[in-house]
Amino acid sequence: MSGLGFLKKKIVTACVVLFIVCMPVKILQLPLGAEELTDAEFKAIVKDAWLYAYAPLQNYKTMYNQAVNKNFPGYIGGFDRFRNYARLYTPQDHDIVCPNNDTPYSWAWLDLRAEPLVLTLPDDVSGRYYVNQWFDMYTHNFAYTGVRTTGNKAGNYLFVGPDWHGTVPENISKVFRSETWIIGTLTRTQLLGADDIADLQKFQQQYRLTPLSKFTGSAAPAGASDIIWPVWDEKKALGPGFIDYLNFLLPFMPTVASEKGMFQRFAKIGIGQGAEFNFNELSSKRKQLLIQACQESFEQLCDEAKKITETDDLFGSRQELGSDYIRKRAIGAMIGIYANTKTEAVYRAWSLDKSGNVLDGNKKWVLRFDSGKFPPVSLFWSITLYNAPEKQLVENSLKRYSLGSKSKGLHFQPDGALEIYIQHERPEEAKISNWLPAPSGRFVLAGRMYGPLPPLLNGEWKLPLLQQVE
Repeated sequence: MSGLGFLKKKIVTACVVLFIVCMPVKILQLPLGAEELTDAEFKAIVKDAWLYAYAPLQNYKTMYNQAVNKNFPGYIGGFDRFRNYARLYTPQDHDIVCPNNDTPYSWAWLDLRAEPLVLTLPDDVSGRYYVNQWFDMYTHNFAYTGVRTTGNKAGNYLFVGPDWHGTVPENISKVFRSETWIIGTLTRTQLLGADDIADLQKFQQQYRLTPLSKFTGSAAPAGASDIIWPVWDEKKALGPGFIDYLNFLLPFMPTVASEKGMFQRFAKIGIGQGAEFNFNELSSKRKQLLIQACQESFEQLCDEAKKITETDDLFGSRQELGSDYIRKRAIGAMIGIYANTKTEAVYRAWSLDKSGNVLDGNKKWVLRFDSGKFPPVSLFWSITLYNAPEKQLVENSLKRYSLGSKSKGLHFQPDGALEIYIQHERPEEAKISNWLPAPSGRFVLAGRMYGPLPPLLNGEWKLPLLQQVE
């Protein structure tokens, strides 16, 4: 996660050329009901719909590149299979923003339209921490398997789509039902040291996905229809083209009962399952209002994301996010998509100094943990540095991207405190062991605390301030 404060480039204000999604559609007279909308109403609906769409579209970006785009370096080979990484992320990895530099990743995307998939997990005899975080197309964390939730024994887990009602085999430990037909997992597996890579690879290879029919030895159902996926274009997705992407995705995301009224409102601007939006049918004024509304929504979301220092309530299931789930998941997708739910891991961020200014690697900073005031966790914690606004790891001579409780060779103060030195310029030799190299420019820090204990979850433990060294 999956880190924090992601500010993307401002969207262009030129009109966006819209693509036509190559799948059956029912053409609506667009914009439906526009003659009944005032300019203010039209703009308000666009802004609400843009915010609603932001997280699903950012999810589509990752899914498209990993499961569809064979030219993407992070292509995992398609759907219904794992791709394991038996190394830590480096500055050359751009699959996601704020990549986790504690535990190597395994990715998989499941297409549940034809039939459910069975996840088989191994016996965890080494005591190794791992977690399979499962998210739907909204980016809701709807299911967890792994050490914390399902234990360290071998098991089989069934993942089914929204309206599947088949027979569950006896040797299935648990069934997880998704609100959407396509789901993904960002699986994290603990690396126990440089000499552990071979054993890590063997462990990861035991994560298996099997179609239900093959798992039971029964006849396979008819395959799902082929999909012609729209090519991802960031500018289109941040501008008026968000409507085309959203309309494409909606057939895979059956409307939940609580959102039916909202989608009746969205339909007035051409959003809906089976709808084809036509930008050119809008008047010149409405085109400009649409562009303006998208830009304002993006800038407002960026402004909110800048202020986030605690992400505890931004990630989780629809129920865990509560009534403000649309705004929360959008902020979460911007600052660190696919972060864990707080019961699995807690995240903290440093993106501004005490005066509200962005952090600059040309200055010298110290992050001090007093003795006895380290993050209260049952597993481990780390501090990772990213450039800004890109939120990617920073190239440096030490190839060091994070420091934390697993780091070897850290120097502690005589009183037991730990000081981490953050700057672009190489510090004096005595501080090298605790140096977290920064870029010559803006940066942010992301803290990850695995297995959070009550003082962390209830706010009793406070994040230390980042201090500038004069």
